[in-house]
Amino acid sequence: MSTTDLLIEIGTEELPPLALPILSHAFTEGLRDQLKTNGIGFESIEPFATPRRLALLIRGIQTRQPDQESVRRGPAVQAAFDAEGRPTPALLGFARSCGVEVEGLGREETDKGGWMVHRRLIPGRETAELVPEMTEAALAGLPIPKRMRWSDRSEEFVRPVHWVCLLLGSEPVAGTVMGLPAETRTRGHRFHHPAPIAIGRACDYAMTLREQGRVEPSFERRRERIRAQVTSLAAANGLRARIDPALLDEVTALVEWPQALLCRFDARFLEIPPEVLIETMQSHQKYFPVEDEQGRLQAHFIVVANIESRNPDQVRAGNERVIRPRFSDAAFFWSQDLKQPLASFAPRLETVVFQDRLGTQAAKCARVARLGRDLAPRLGVDPALVERAAALSKCDLMTAMVFEFPRLQGIMGRYYAERSGEDPCVSAAIEEQYRPRFAGDTLPTSPCGRALALADRLDTLVGIFGIGLRPSGTKDPYALRRAAIAVLRILIETPLDLDLRDLLERAAAGFPDGLLAGDTVEAVLSYTLERLRGYYSERVVAVDTVESVIHTGVTNPWDLDRRIAAVTQFRRLPAAEALATANKRIRNILLKADPSDLAEAGPNPALLVEVPEQRLAERIAELETRVEPLAEARDYVAILETLAELREEVDAFFDAVMVMAEDPAIRRNRLQLLRSLSALFLRVADIARLQ
Repeated sequence: MSTTDLLIEIGTEELPPLALPILSHAFTEGLRDQLKTNGIGFESIEPFATPRRLALLIRGIQTRQPDQESVRRGPAVQAAFDAEGRPTPALLGFARSCGVEVEGLGREETDKGGWMVHRRLIPGRETAELVPEMTEAALAGLPIPKRMRWSDRSEEFVRPVHWVCLLLGSEPVAGTVMGLPAETRTRGHRFHHPAPIAIGRACDYAMTLREQGRVEPSFERRRERIRAQVTSLAAANGLRARIDPALLDEVTALVEWPQALLCRFDARFLEIPPEVLIETMQSHQKYFPVEDEQGRLQAHFIVVANIESRNPDQVRAGNERVIRPRFSDAAFFWSQDLKQPLASFAPRLETVVFQDRLGTQAAKCARVARLGRDLAPRLGVDPALVERAAALSKCDLMTAMVFEFPRLQGIMGRYYAERSGEDPCVSAAIEEQYRPRFAGDTLPTSPCGRALALADRLDTLVGIFGIGLRPSGTKDPYALRRAAIAVLRILIETPLDLDLRDLLERAAAGFPDGLLAGDTVEAVLSYTLERLRGYYSERVVAVDTVESVIHTGVTNPWDLDRRIAAVTQFRRLPAAEALATANKRIRNILLKADPSDLAEAGPNPALLVEVPEQRLAERIAELETRVEPLAEARDYVAILETLAELREEVDAFFDAVMVMAEDPAIRRNRLQLLRSLSALFLRVADIARLQ
């Protein structure tokens, strides 16, 4: 079957920049699914995405859909003919529905008997006929939260569609998409080449746009072009560009023909905290800040224009003019906020509601202060410092700067606390309370910051769960998933040897009696520990390893982490698989045993009649003595390595001893022996759960 290349391009008004990569990926996968559904083979799909277009180049696509055999099953052979071999009404009705005589039907033998069937060859359609409907289906499946209409048209899309280009090899594809007739022309850059551009062959699409239309259609190539331009322009001026990956993607989605320009601003603005200037440049203006080799922000920035201007100085001047009033506003906010100490903003927190039933931000700060003071001794920090940090922790929310730049909360609080003469530990904690802000973010480094970060999140988790606003599905308005993961990361990675149930109970004690549901602590505990599965999945730890430890009932995340590391190492030992299998067998035996047989405290040596069970009992007693000090030291690796020595005795026991003996006393004694063996392993993990 012959193959060629297929071009599909949807030309639009400017697409949402943050959504562009998502839309492009979804369009690619949607069309891939359509091709597979229709049985059309292809080699590869190359996506293209710019502010004004979504396009796909499908290479090596079959020009015709393969013929397909349709098989329709009718009545069973036994029900198809009567005793004289005449067709039954059921068979006649089936033949009529298929549009053939009985003689035109076939038979099919299966394990369940013979069946009457009708086979029909369905000729494949030309790919060109299917392209418009497949494109429509792929576009209909794009993740667009709110579709729009334009002009007097009934079609809906994320932005108005102005042209559709469909080309199969060098041949036009007839049909309509989004209500527009397909053509073989694209559009170039809005300013450099707004006129239509003819595409001779589908495979020439990208080259034609680059050479004639002044458009780089490939999102990846355009992103790397921007990165290279920004990096080299900064280096040529003895500077270093700060390239945030998210900003780079957003700028890539805003331009079709990028041109980087170095601009400058008044150096007096460098007196403002650099985070403010960076936030203004990146979030508001989509500029790339620059710094010197020591990482100090410089009075320059790089703008990526969407035009190759004949007068770049004019473009530069325009961007410099735009940034000036924004920096002036920031300078004003900075000077106004510094007119009073950070603590003076605290009374205003009484007017800001944290949550209707949980009270104001001031009330939350008071609860966090009480809990932080309680945690402080165990984190090796002065309780008074943690209490002070908690009291000031949300004050910067009332400042003009954070009102204008909400993402700087905590950061500005640190600056204002330093300017107010607060203890360095307090100042650092105000910023560190929000760490980690996102996956992979750094953790609080100061003891005061750790105490505040934990106390704040524990208060939020207990409070929100306690009043019944628990996350469901994808809805998590209070970011409780992120809070739970942050608590785990701080406890595990710092590390902090603290019991999570105890922490949650202390947090719950800070709320008024009767406010929280009775199961709050257990619900939050279960929810938080559940997050461990995802946490370790990202670290490529086997799921059953995590399950084996979680089911021990231990609620200290740091201790759980040590156990998980020990089980991971244990699994590499030669004896691991056999011992895991033996523990599965023990668990099944104990589950089926009569509870009265397990009521005694331990095996009676006088009832151990078989040599293998005597030897196993001796080894268990010996290893219990060796394991006890290791358990106190929580050296779980050593415990499992020690227990691995039991393999021979365990194998010999199961080979030679009948556990469920007829003599009740002997049976109970053997069950007690197995329970004592299982208890040894359960001091680390339930290895019966290992696959």
